[in-house]
Amino acid sequence: MNQVKNNTIPNEVINVVETLEKAGFQAFLVGGCVRDLFLGKKPKDWDITTNAKPEQIQALFIKTVYENTYGTVCVINEITEDKSLRNIEVTPYRQEIGYSDRRHPDEIKFSDKIEDDLMRRDFTINAMAVSISNGAIKDIVDLYGGFADIKAKSIKTVGAPRDRFNEDALRMMRAIRLAVELGFTCNRDTLKAIQSQNSFIKGVSAERVRDEFTKIIMSDDPMKGIELLKHAGLLQYIVPELEQGIGVEQPQAHTFDVWNHLLRSLQHAADRKWPLEIRLAALFHDVSKPQTKGFSHETRQPTFYGHEVVGSRETRKILERMKFSRVTTEKVTKLVRWHMFFADTETISLSAVRRMIVNVGRENIWDLMNLRACDRIGTGRPKENPFRLRKYKSMIEEALMDPVSVTMLKIDGKILMETLSINPGPKIGMILNALLEEVLDDPKLNTENYLTKRAQEMNLLNDKELKSLAEKGKERKGQEEEKLIGEIRNKHHVN
Repeated sequence: MNQVKNNTIPNEVINVVETLEKAGFQAFLVGGCVRDLFLGKKPKDWDITTNAKPEQIQALFIKTVYENTYGTVCVINEITEDKSLRNIEVTPYRQEIGYSDRRHPDEIKFSDKIEDDLMRRDFTINAMAVSISNGAIKDIVDLYGGFADIKAKSIKTVGAPRDRFNEDALRMMRAIRLAVELGFTCNRDTLKAIQSQNSFIKGVSAERVRDEFTKIIMSDDPMKGIELLKHAGLLQYIVPELEQGIGVEQPQAHTFDVWNHLLRSLQHAADRKWPLEIRLAALFHDVSKPQTKGFSHETRQPTFYGHEVVGSRETRKILERMKFSRVTTEKVTKLVRWHMFFADTETISLSAVRRMIVNVGRENIWDLMNLRACDRIGTGRPKENPFRLRKYKSMIEEALMDPVSVTMLKIDGKILMETLSINPGPKIGMILNALLEEVLDDPKLNTENYLTKRAQEMNLLNDKELKSLAEKGKERKGQEEEKLIGEIRNKHHVN
């Protein structure tokens, strides 16, 4: 309890609790926020439970929203710096009776006892409630040993695990997700119950499964999470395609089989704090190697020709089945499709790199490079950024580099023709190139007023004088491009 005294409970939360108590009601912080306080973490959400009924809660606050069958009233805070505190949920003590569909309670009854409310919760670490006074913890209600389980770093259900998972089968995934997020382990009886009831997950909606799966993927230790899903027997119902990679050996460049390679690729993406799309692409980039496995009698090594093409189609099926968004599905599928773009850096051309950028999209090219880094680390190699990868990064930057051209000027041919009253012809190009040379020398001159005035002066020159200035502009343009390319190559330590 001492470790939570130093945690600051936001004023918005304190105000809600004090308002309820001043009106004669009980009010407790409950659930995940209490767990996080004991763990020394900043709670993401603040939940309050009370013996007040929904209409009584609403009567105490200026602005509320109540649009559910569970009694939860959302108290709206109009002014708060922390957006997460804008809405604070207040729920009456309640009992939940029967779960015919293994998701929703058949009947909800409001109660006057906090004990009834804690009894219905999923895990012991989420079944603690605390009262507060002057912003500090006053009393703890811990009927199921949640505090002890926090100290033991154990995920344990409230009551019989089979009963809890029979009520809501998604709790099986949630147990694993919490273990991964918190660095805990699943209690032995809890894990055995998951293993014996894992098929129940088939009855949970794809959207709910996807949300828990995403939280596991976005944790700091997703490799452990996927391994736990497999050990619990859940993965076979969620992404069975991944398990097909177990024991599928790869060529000598790989230390691990396909299964372990994919998990290590995913973990590297997590270690680098990369976003969901890169993590999913890392997990699925070789998902179709088992389907495409062959053997080379020449090298005496396994082959996986076309696995990136087949894998992109398989990845799309998986993500659509799990109801990921169209944007996420398209991006991950594209990354998987083009992750095998490497060739000999001595023979690859800049035009080939440009084609790759067109294939994957300018907005995705650096994510593709990050995926390649995950792929490399997943093989067991220690370096994420070897010469070959640095060379590609350099070539990509060169391909993406805006060319040094007259389009950089704050004036164009149309303006020149109108200002100088001349027709289209070589003279326009010569004036623009001559102006470019001056702007490259002094970028502050790149204003429409200066360039218009200078163009009028150049228009009075004879063809020989104007051509000489234009040639200097072209020469300077080439020098600037070489300088930029040199800077890019030095940045990546390549020639």
